[in-house]
Amino acid sequence: MNWAYRTFSLLVTNNNFVFLNYPLFFVICRKDGNYRRTVMACFIQAAYLLEYDRQENRTKENALAPKWWLPFKFKLVKTLIDERDGSIFGAMLEWDRSAAVADLILVRPNGAPRAVLALRGTILKSSTIKRDLQDDLRFLAWETLKGSVRFKIAFEALKSIAFKYGGANVCIAGHSLGAGFALQVGKALAKEGIYAEAHLFNPPSVSLATSLKNIGEKAAFAWKRVRAMLPSGGEIQGITDDQSDVTNVSLKKWVPHLYINNSDYVCCYYTDPSKIGGGNNANLAAAKLFVLSRGNQKFLEAHKLDQWWADDLELQTVINSSKLITQQLKSLYQLPTSHLVSPGQMTGRFFTADVEH
Repeated sequence: MNWAYRTFSLLVTNNNFVFLNYPLFFVICRKDGNYRRTVMACFIQAAYLLEYDRQENRTKENALAPKWWLPFKFKLVKTLIDERDGSIFGAMLEWDRSAAVADLILVRPNGAPRAVLALRGTILKSSTIKRDLQDDLRFLAWETLKGSVRFKIAFEALKSIAFKYGGANVCIAGHSLGAGFALQVGKALAKEGIYAEAHLFNPPSVSLATSLKNIGEKAAFAWKRVRAMLPSGGEIQGITDDQSDVTNVSLKKWVPHLYINNSDYVCCYYTDPSKIGGGNNANLAAAKLFVLSRGNQKFLEAHKLDQWWADDLELQTVINSSKLITQQLKSLYQLPTSHLVSPGQMTGRFFTADVEH
């Protein structure tokens, strides 16, 4: 019997989540970038729904979140909880071999991760709005999230599964604010020589803060006042980082996957021509950009997660080297020898998703 494809449907009817009325294909025997994007977006949706289930006191019997990982034969092993308000902001999921075998799937799909860390974005509900917006403003003001308690929790979670399964066998994924955390957590782990595949949907752009800081003398004064009232960034990045050029190292570069909608002003600066190129391109960091253009969309439509799990997207795919991406990733390429991981310490190889057309 050919187990190359299995079909299933996902069902959600409230909380403004889209009702999925088309089949998705469970790809067993091949690596597929299109499918990988869909799965990562679904896992992030599960992270959102875990928090909604908590807020609405749903039980195991009527919870919505499991519907978004069970069809892929994954299981929830840990929820990431913000100690400030008790909210769930992430989910650690692992391949469920027993569930797969029960469904006559005897071998883990080629290229499928052993574990995934999925991080949600902002939820504008009374239980979460204060802490979520605090971290949104932290990024806007300081261009870093390292001062947040969520950063430490997410970093330790990703590091634990990377050590358990090997960096090449784990993924981190996030949407919006969660993508900001995923980018910086993945970067922090890469600085230790451990490269986890990253899928970042509508990630916040550092250019938002940069633009606000450059709009004029009065605005700059006001900006300083706002920054003074916000919590510390912990480790201020950007212009305070080491400005030395990227050096050639014998390490595999970390190339995160960024999913950008050109109508979303939160992330569209990653494709802004004024932020691309300049100087020696060999000294620029790279990211794999998947760009979606649907004409003039309203912001809320362009920023939604549900656009990314559709199986008929036409995405422009490019390995993009830019000043903006370099600003985010440049500190990766001068690693102390003590931080390098020898080949014997990690297993597997870094998997790059197929290019989408």
